[in-house]
Amino acid sequence: MLRFACTGARPEPFAAGPSLVLDLRISTDDARRVHSVALRTQIRVEPRGRDYSDAEAARLTDLFGEPARWGETLNPLQLATVGSTVLGFTGETTTEIVVPLTYDLDIAATKYLHGLAGGEVPLLLLFTGTVFHAGPDGVQVGLVPWHEEAAFRLPVATWRAAMDDHYPNSAYVRVDTETLDALSAYRSAQASPSWDDTFARLLKEAGGG
Repeated sequence: MLRFACTGARPEPFAAGPSLVLDLRISTDDARRVHSVALRTQIRVEPRGRDYSDAEAARLTDLFGEPARWGETLNPLQLATVGSTVLGFTGETTTEIVVPLTYDLDIAATKYLHGLAGGEVPLLLLFTGTVFHAGPDGVQVGLVPWHEEAAFRLPVATWRAAMDDHYPNSAYVRVDTETLDALSAYRSAQASPSWDDTFARLLKEAGGG
């Protein structure tokens, strides 16, 4: 039977998009050689596993509602599901899981992470997959037990570093093409030099200032 533990995390600097690398330690409870593991890892954010400042609570109201209701609404958020292949080992090994991220704030987990000022993100890793191991008559095939999981506390700074590698001092907002066309026309009419200036003008107009 396999046992799992997440021992560390860091940004993946050479990925095409923002990504994290999670270090995963896998061990067995017997001496049989594991030839390989076709592993599938579901990574979930567990919001109940930390405290929140007043400023963080205000930023997360759109996601969870008013803090008075968080006893009902602070539910797990899906961050990613990734597949990987673990090479052969005996006893124990360490492997890496590359987790692709997005800065799309319409994604609940991203909105949650963006709203945190610091501290740690409580993660839960859930494992499934197929194990190919040595048996008395050759290679045998087994399943990763459905109840195997590992908790990990991801530093918010590590997530931000992964984002800053691809979106330095900026963020990503998705809009409909019609909205973008209207914004582009407004920007041209105002001779606005940048999108930041365009949005600042619109905010000023909306505020009546």
